[in-house]
Amino acid sequence: MNQAILGLRENWRQFTILVIINAFVGGMVGLERSILPQIAEEEFHIAAKTALLSFIVVFGIVKALTNYYTGALSNKVGRKNLLIIGWFIAIPIPFLLMYAPTWNWIIATNVLLGISQGLTWSSTVVMKIDLVGDKQRGLAMGLNEFAGYISVAIVAFLTGWIASNYGVRPYPFYIGFVLVFLGLVGSIFLVKDTKQHVASESSSSSVPRLQSVFWETTWKHRNLGAVTQAGLVNNLNDGMIWGIFPIVLAVKNFSLAEIGIITAVYPAVWGLGQLVTGKMADVLPKKLLLFWGMLLQAIALLFIIYAENKIQYIVLAAVLGWGTAMVYPTFLATVAENTHPQDRAKSIGIFRLWRDLGYAIGAIITGIIADWWNINTAILFISVLTFLSAIIIQLRMRNLKN
Repeated sequence: MNQAILGLRENWRQFTILVIINAFVGGMVGLERSILPQIAEEEFHIAAKTALLSFIVVFGIVKALTNYYTGALSNKVGRKNLLIIGWFIAIPIPFLLMYAPTWNWIIATNVLLGISQGLTWSSTVVMKIDLVGDKQRGLAMGLNEFAGYISVAIVAFLTGWIASNYGVRPYPFYIGFVLVFLGLVGSIFLVKDTKQHVASESSSSSVPRLQSVFWETTWKHRNLGAVTQAGLVNNLNDGMIWGIFPIVLAVKNFSLAEIGIITAVYPAVWGLGQLVTGKMADVLPKKLLLFWGMLLQAIALLFIIYAENKIQYIVLAAVLGWGTAMVYPTFLATVAENTHPQDRAKSIGIFRLWRDLGYAIGAIITGIIADWWNINTAILFISVLTFLSAIIIQLRMRNLKN
C-alpha cells in the first residue's frame, strides 16, 4: 500500500469536496436558526422560555453524544461511512419541520438533526485534519468552519425572508430537501476515506499517546482541558443566542425580515472571519486567539442588554461573530496539535461532546433565568461565564509550537 501524502495543496480536490459537503451540513442547522422560536410562539402558543428552548436542549444533548460516538467509531467504521449514515438520517428532517402537528414533533425532529449533525460535521472535521497533516491545521479548520457557518447564515437569512413573505411554514423548509440531496449524493460518490493518511502521519508523529483520552481531553491535560471548557462555554452562549436573540428582537418590535438579517450577521461574521482566523491559528499563539476571542464574546453579550436600534444589534452581532471566529478553528487545531494521530478522532469527539453539551446547558440556564427573572439577567449571567472562561484560558493554557 502506497503511503499517502499529507498537505492541503497535495489533497486540495478531496479537501474542497469536504468543504462543500460541510456547507450543506451547516445549512441544515440554518433551517431552524431564525424562525423556530416564532413557530413555537405563533403556531404552538408556547410562552415559557424553558419550554420554548427545549428544542435546543434536545439538539445539543443528542449532537454531543453523537460526536462522542463518531470519534470513538471513526477508526473502526470509517469516516466516510459515518458521513453517509448521517445524511441518511437527515432525509426526513425538512418534511417534519414543514408539517409537525405538535411541538413534540419538533423536539423529535431535533433528535434526528442532532444525530445527523454529530455524524456529518464530526466526520468532515476529522477527515480534513487527516488530509492536511500538522502544518496547516488552523487554515484547514478555518475553511471547514467557514463553509459550515456561512451556510448557517445564508440559510437563516433565506428562511427568515421566505417566512416574512410566505409564512413560517412550509415554504422556508423546502431548502432542506436540496441540502439533503446534494449532501448525500456528494458523500456517496465523491468523498474518499482518509485511513491511509492517518497511517502515514502515525508513522512519523512525535506526540505521545494519551493514557486516558476521555479524562485528559476533558480536564487533566492543561491545553486540552482549557480548550474543552472554553468550547463548552462558547456553545453555551451560542445556545442562548440561538433561542433568546430572536425573542429579544421581537420584543423590540423588529419584523421577521429584520430579525432574519440581524441573526444572520452573527454566523456570517463567524463564518467569513474564520478564513482569516484559521490562518492566524497557524501563525499566532493559540492561547492569544482563544483568550481574546472569549473576551470579545463576553463584552458583546454584555452590551446586547443595552442595545436599542438595528445598527447597534448588527454591530454587536458582528463583534460576537468575530470573537467566535477567533476561537472556533483554534479549538480544533489545538486539540489536533496536542494528540497523537491514533488518539485524535476520539479526542476530537470528546471535545465536541463537551462543546455541544454547551447548547443544552446554555438553553436550560437561559430558560430558567429568563422565566424566573428576565431575559436581560440571563444574558448577563452568560456574559459573566464567558468572561471567566477567558480567564481560565489565560491561567491554564501553555503554548506549544506557536
